[in-house]
Amino acid sequence: MAYAHPVPQRPQRPGPPSGRRRAVLAGCVLAAWVALLWLLEAVDALSGHALDEHGITPRVAGELWDVVPAAFLHFGFDHVAANSVPLLVLGFLAALSGLRRFAAVVAVIILASGLGVWFFAPAHSLTAGASGVVFGLFGYLLVRGFVDRRAVDVLIGVLVLAAYGSLLWGALPTAQGVSWQGHLFGLLGGVLAAVVFRRGRPT
Repeated sequence: MAYAHPVPQRPQRPGPPSGRRRAVLAGCVLAAWVALLWLLEAVDALSGHALDEHGITPRVAGELWDVVPAAFLHFGFDHVAANSVPLLVLGFLAALSGLRRFAAVVAVIILASGLGVWFFAPAHSLTAGASGVVFGLFGYLLVRGFVDRRAVDVLIGVLVLAAYGSLLWGALPTAQGVSWQGHLFGLLGGVLAAVVFRRGRPT
């Protein structure tokens, strides 16, 4: 006698998140990031600015460890406020393409900006702040659409340029007390990340 057994079905892998869910996730991540920056500055102020020592001092071997934490620290609440809105806007637009890719892009930007400061900033200076990441995300969004050959991302890049094009002056040595090295190498890091993590043209 023959028996028929049902064929076990393989569990289906979850597909990519919908556009709305992706936007919500991106917004939550960026809001949490900015909240962390404000929390760290509050801790710094309450501790008598003890966290400032984790800024980057150029060409000091031990300061290489501070390349990453320096991107999350600031010199006062005005400094945090100046970086918060562009970080939210540019970070949100960049994170819409996927949080995993976004994390990789930010990692490249932080390393490029921090190492640029470590190698080229003036001796005995101290550099910290998320502005290198802001410049990196700006550069990433400018070229991502051309690298990926996606019309929507090209349009986003054009809008970003129109809204934040004045940022480019910050990558030049035009102002005292501003780390143009961190800005310039953050910008270059964003362009590099767009190339390294490019996606193929959709069919």
